[in-house]
Formats: sequence, structure tokens, C-alpha cells
Amino acid sequence: MADVEAWRPAVPGIAEVFHARFTTHAYPLHTHDTWTLLIVDDGVIRYDLDRHHHGALGPAVTLLPPNVAHDGRAATSHGFRKRVLYLDTSVLGEDLIGAAVDRPSVADGLLRTRIHQLHESLTEPGDALEAESRLVLVADRLRTHLGHPAAHPPKRGLADDLRDLLDARLPEAVTLAEAGETLGAHPAYLVRCFGARFGLPPHRYLTGRRVDRARRLLLDGAPAAEVAAATGFTDQAHLTRHFKRYLGTTPSRYPKTR
Repeated sequence: MADVEAWRPAVPGIAEVFHARFTTHAYPLHTHDTWTLLIVDDGVIRYDLDRHHHGALGPAVTLLPPNVAHDGRAATSHGFRKRVLYLDTSVLGEDLIGAAVDRPSVADGLLRTRIHQLHESLTEPGDALEAESRLVLVADRLRTHLGHPAAHPPKRGLADDLRDLLDARLPEAVTLAEAGETLGAHPAYLVRCFGARFGLPPHRYLTGRRVDRARRLLLDGAPAAEVAAATGFTDQAHLTRHFKRYLGTTPSRYPKTR
């Protein structure tokens, strides 16, 4: 039995997203020219990497390096369900391959949560900025586990410039590629600078500003569907999801006449 879904998102650095549920399928020995970032949602996977036996299970994150032979199969008759991101070597360099061969399994709850959030941003309506920002956070944490943390200290002024750019473009979103070109900095470095300066990634800042604008429009009497369009949310459901997360209530229940 197999249940497979795959697509190529419009996010630089992610070559493919792959979600699958397998019971009997076994991968033959093969290689990829990308990094394979894997989380298991159900069951256990057994695999060989560079002629060494390993296992992938729910609490851990598995990172398989490019151009290194591996296979894969269910460890039990129950099968497994997994989510995979195939990442270009521009996200994680080939200099990390040796460390990943030695330590393909990472026990890090926060990293797994961030990968889950990245998958959510790739499957639900939203801005490319969110997925790009989440990818940077995931890659930085992976580099740290592999012994190569980001080396350059963040610049305070650059973070302020990015905030000003996000504010100026509201309600639209700026992609990290656009911001990097405008500000003359690498997109990943922009995310690091912003997080160090303001304590949250750019996409969360942008969502908070949009919710603030939505609050004002709702209090002015605008209907929720119009507010969603006016504040950069994909639709009313997208607005409602984020509005409830920030304020604990829905847009329709927020404005009250006194």
C-alpha cells in the first residue's frame, strides 16, 4: 500500500516536498544530488547509509547527505508515514557531508517542530516569506548540530532596514530574495539579523503587523472577507486562523458595539 504526494514549491533551496505512507515498499540502494531531510510521523524506518545500519523514528530528525548511497524500508509490518524535504546544496553545503554521514540522526525536539512548521507553511496558504524564513531557521540549527554554526555576527542596522522594508510594502509580502537584493545582503543572513535584533523571524513580524491592521479595519466595520484581502491574507480562513492564534477569538467575534 502506498499513498504519495509530491510537489516543487516556489521556495529557493527546496527542490521537492515529498509526503508518503508506505507499508511494503522498500527503497533500493540509491543516491540523490540533494540533501534529504526526513521526519517520521508514524512507524519506524530502517535504512543503510554508507554501509552502516540506522533507524528513523518519530522523535528524531534524519538528514541524509547528497551523493551518499542509502536505502530504506519499514521496520515493522505496520509500515511508516514520512515527510521529506529535498534541499539544494545551496542550503547546506557539501562540506557538511562527512559530519552527516557520521551523525544522520538528530534528537532535537525544537528542530523537529521547526521542520513540521516548515511543512505546514508549504502546504497551507501563506506567503513565501514564511517558508523562506522557516527554512533558514531549520538550516541554521542543522549546521549547528553538524558543527558548522553561522559565523558572521548580525548587523543591527540591517535588521532595522528589513523591518522598514516590510512596513513599507504592507500588506504585500517581500520575498527574502527581493529583500536581499534591495538591501545588499544574503537572504539567510537577513533572517539571522532580524531574529537577533527583534526576537522573532521576519514572517512572524509581518503576520503580526497584518493582524494589527485587520483589527483596525474590523473595528471600523469592514466585513472579514474584505479585511482579509486588504491585509494580505489569502482568504478569510487564512485571516481567521492567524487572528485567532494572536487574539484568541475570530474576526467575526472581535468587533463589539458599545
